[in-house]
Amino acid sequence: MADNERTPLIAVVHYPPQQQILVRRREYRHSLCRRICTTILGLILLLTVIIFILFLFIIPDCEHSRRRHHGQDVCIPRHPFFRDHRVSTQTVPLNYTELLGILASTPDEAKAREWSEYYTSGPHLAGKNLSQAEWTRDRWQEFGVAQSEIVAYDVYVNYPLGHRLALLEKKSKNKHSEGEQSKGSDYKVKFEASLKEDVLEDDPSTGLDDSIPTFHGYSASGNVTAPYVFVNYGTYQDFEDLTTANVSLRGKIALIKYGGIFRGLKVKRAQELGMVGAVIYSDSGDDGSVTLANGNKTYPEGPARNPSSVQRGSVQFLSIAPGDPTTPGYPSKPGCPRQPANASTPSIPSIPISYVDALPLLKALNGHGPKAKSFNKYWQGGGLKDKGVNYNIGPTPDSLVLNLVNEQEYIITPMWNVIGIINGSISDEVVILGNHRDAWIVGGAGDPNSGSAALNEVVRSFGAALATGWKPLRTIVFASWDGEEYGLVGSTEWVEEFLPWLNSSAVAYLNVDVGTTGPNFRASAAPLLNKALIESTKLVLSPNQTVVGQTVYDLWNKHISTMGSGSDFTAFQDHAGVPSIDMGFSGGKNTPVYHYHSNYDSSHWMETYGDPGFHYHATITRVWALLAARIAETPIIQLNATDYALGLKRYLSSVKEKAVNTTSFQIEGGLPFNVSFRGLDFVIDKFHNASIEFDTEAEALLTKISENPLPWWRWWEKIRLYRAVGKVNAKYKGIERTFLYEKGLDGRPWFKHVVFAPGKWTGYSGATFPGLAEAIDAGDVAAVFRWMGVITEIVLSATHALTKD
Repeated sequence: MADNERTPLIAVVHYPPQQQILVRRREYRHSLCRRICTTILGLILLLTVIIFILFLFIIPDCEHSRRRHHGQDVCIPRHPFFRDHRVSTQTVPLNYTELLGILASTPDEAKAREWSEYYTSGPHLAGKNLSQAEWTRDRWQEFGVAQSEIVAYDVYVNYPLGHRLALLEKKSKNKHSEGEQSKGSDYKVKFEASLKEDVLEDDPSTGLDDSIPTFHGYSASGNVTAPYVFVNYGTYQDFEDLTTANVSLRGKIALIKYGGIFRGLKVKRAQELGMVGAVIYSDSGDDGSVTLANGNKTYPEGPARNPSSVQRGSVQFLSIAPGDPTTPGYPSKPGCPRQPANASTPSIPSIPISYVDALPLLKALNGHGPKAKSFNKYWQGGGLKDKGVNYNIGPTPDSLVLNLVNEQEYIITPMWNVIGIINGSISDEVVILGNHRDAWIVGGAGDPNSGSAALNEVVRSFGAALATGWKPLRTIVFASWDGEEYGLVGSTEWVEEFLPWLNSSAVAYLNVDVGTTGPNFRASAAPLLNKALIESTKLVLSPNQTVVGQTVYDLWNKHISTMGSGSDFTAFQDHAGVPSIDMGFSGGKNTPVYHYHSNYDSSHWMETYGDPGFHYHATITRVWALLAARIAETPIIQLNATDYALGLKRYLSSVKEKAVNTTSFQIEGGLPFNVSFRGLDFVIDKFHNASIEFDTEAEALLTKISENPLPWWRWWEKIRLYRAVGKVNAKYKGIERTFLYEKGLDGRPWFKHVVFAPGKWTGYSGATFPGLAEAIDAGDVAAVFRWMGVITEIVLSATHALTKD
């Protein structure tokens, strides 16, 4: 029958008889052996091909040019800096020494001046500087960092509408008009503050029509009339001294000197004590020897403070939580839920003023209340005595009151971070460099734009390296933050958004807020980075050499401060556990006065007094770039655990001293109780021993890479070496994050680090073992033991992390 579409697809196979099969098996009795041999040879060939592909494409040598064309994420981390110098450099576009040469030679004073002039040519208040963000992105792309983009957040902030400060004097009774009932009609204006800075002919930026008024970020709107009290620097202890002296504070306005602590904490304590407003001024007594009283002319004719200068700034409670106050702990993206802002912002109005405007207020206190010099040493001083100020505390007499008016508009508006990325061969090890763009004023030549100019030069320097075909071992991220001045907003929101990625990848954050305002190098850093910072300063010549060849290191006092707050490293160090540095050049007691957050922080001041020639701009660029290269390019991450352990010992010693100087703790029933620190001493000693052993292991591994480069055919040893390096680097990367405590500090859970935090009542300066120290200050025995337990467990975990296989 013919086949059709219904015919089954079945084929019938006829097998030979069983006897024929047996005969064939006898004819090929070696076929089993042949099949086994063929299989083994095939497997060997397949394994050889796999290893060859693995070596060529999956785990190439980090110094081989092939990785630059394929962009692998994994490689044998043998960097050119540690390679066998007998090997031809033709296959290496740029070795480590050549990279350092480019990073040291590219920064240019003229370019730094060009970038500074752009940033300081007009207002760039946070949330109002999109054109500068776009300009910054475009420059970075031109420099060769093609992956540069703007990242926006919707942030709750305030902008000024109006303000007033007037000293009112009660009218004489015979001048009262019969029937006048309102309080306002009982007083006349004795003094009206200008609340402005003088326009200077020599400084063009001070006379622009679009200058920004004097105001405080996150200050409360309000109109209050009340007596006032001079409260010195407004520190917690200053207020305690006033309370002890029975000075009436409730219902009064605080007249406060700038300095000592973060301005927002001055307002916070005044608010807690029932005061109704705050006025903060800059006292020339804090300007060192460069004052009018010492024969120095004032700016612009001389280096002393211009009497009308005003320090603007934020009054957010920075030690409670930075960032957008309505989104604590999560990023301010469009449509996100919002919390009440008053947890970290004031409810009483505050304004900043100059010492010219403060003089009539201080003089009006003469003869009223005790004198400041009758208090302790922290109340001594004051630079306005030659102008008739006696520094009496007050309060003012019944005939005088102060009218404080502060009108602010609160809105939710975009802020723009600029993020640039150079992808490295190891994608999960990332070094981040950051500076902020925004300023309270038109200028900001020192804060922040000396740092902004330096960051542009750092990016341009790395771009020059990229142009040679170089690619970093680790990924490098550049960040130009917005909103730092209000409360570290741009950086905090970014960290909160990318926290999981930072936890898995971030190696270090390198911050330069103020690049230069004087000749003195200063730095604060996590101990893990101390050694890398020191070694980098040895590579850069100082602009103020007293002996030819002196480096930044040679002229630096070698002091590295504890990390506090007040700049964009805060979220990285204290919330994400990323070891951080903040560095730059600054002035001193004998250098020209820097007009912080004033209109006089201008290009003219910088050219005349701050950094004529822009040599320090170029110098901080070199230090920054070389430090970044050291961390991003060496096979073993350049962190040091032993320095961390030594730091813990010092920090515990300071806590012990605090406990000794605190009245003996009491438990219920009034029984005395002494706290023993032997347990903490023991676990920190264990961590110290483990850190020495671990750093020694890392150093030996680095030496092995440097002095004994492996030939290509010993691929199995290369893989073993890669694994060893990866294990060491993973431990280094995780050390800082081991010290995070998920519940955070008491009363301020956003701060997760048990070793570092801004001081609860200082803000700028750092506190060490803050949970334990604050419990001791409060005399809370239960909290002391709880924090001792938390710290002990975390230090033991850190020790285990270093010693585990």
